[in-house]
Amino acid sequence: MSGPVLPVDVAPVPAEPPVPSLPPSPPSGADRASAVESERAVGSERAVGSQRAVGPERAVGPALTVIEGRTAEVGGIPVRRVLPRRARRTIGAWCFVDHLGPMAISPSNPVSVGPHPHIGLATVTWLLSGRQVHRDSLGSEQVLRAGELNLMTAGHGVTHAEESEDHRGDLHGVQLWVAQPEHTRHGPPAFTHHAELPVARFGAAEATVLLGELDGNVSPARTDTPLVGADLVLRTGGTVLPLRRDFEHGLVVLAGAVQVGAQVLGPGRLGYLGAGHDELPLRVGDGARALLLGGEPFADRLVMWWNFVARSRAEIDAARADWQAGADRFGAVATATGRIPAPRPPWAVR
Repeated sequence: MSGPVLPVDVAPVPAEPPVPSLPPSPPSGADRASAVESERAVGSERAVGSQRAVGPERAVGPALTVIEGRTAEVGGIPVRRVLPRRARRTIGAWCFVDHLGPMAISPSNPVSVGPHPHIGLATVTWLLSGRQVHRDSLGSEQVLRAGELNLMTAGHGVTHAEESEDHRGDLHGVQLWVAQPEHTRHGPPAFTHHAELPVARFGAAEATVLLGELDGNVSPARTDTPLVGADLVLRTGGTVLPLRRDFEHGLVVLAGAVQVGAQVLGPGRLGYLGAGHDELPLRVGDGARALLLGGEPFADRLVMWWNFVARSRAEIDAARADWQAGADRFGAVATATGRIPAPRPPWAVR
């Protein structure tokens, strides 16, 4: 999907529907008053194989930094954008998260994002429901269904388009970007589709590993930096997710509500957790869906504008000029919709 025109503002998303209430955790012992005491109360945790469960004593977890998303439009389609925000630009190499839907789609009300360019990033597209068609300048044409992953690596330049075509029903999903490191960002573009991905279970959570590795479960999708991206199906109750201490992490709720310590997250909010943690205890009332994102803190300073991830404004200006001129760098995509022109960057001389 076409991305942000940055710098981003800090307007909060409109008020969401009330977050579903969660059952209170029963008091344990003498009604523990501190997170330290609660973290020491490990007697209620039980392990079954690779599964972990969490009892009420573990309900108090690490304090998250909660970041409000904002509403945006992609091809006239409303989305919740939770990354990048002024308070948090990246989580590892993850630099962009758009949450689309759920929304009703039909041939008379389609999703259609015309051909547009990318540089310096990989797009990760994951649907919870529905279907869409990906086309790109590499000649790829791929129907993406719920539970499957599309990964497009832009490198020095690629063009793609996304359409719902004849799909009828709900469309619900996410598109994420991963910033490419210096040693791959000028390389050739690529596209892969993954119909099967590893699934891990941790207590009341089922985690599909989209990218990277989670507790020994490794996605077949390409990564250029140490990462994790997992879709969590959370049933009623509690669980403990294992984390890598050298990763920073983010939790993005897609449906329902998730409690982390004293904080409750619903759709449109990002919970950020810095490096130095081994686990993340979660509690859920009536079921929820969320993304766990993580990675080693990204060393490079990024300059993001429109659909480009670069290191300087000069690189952005060059990519924009090539796109506007129809240069071979980006190739072409045959679709019924026209190319999306690049807007003028805010630093350009008028």
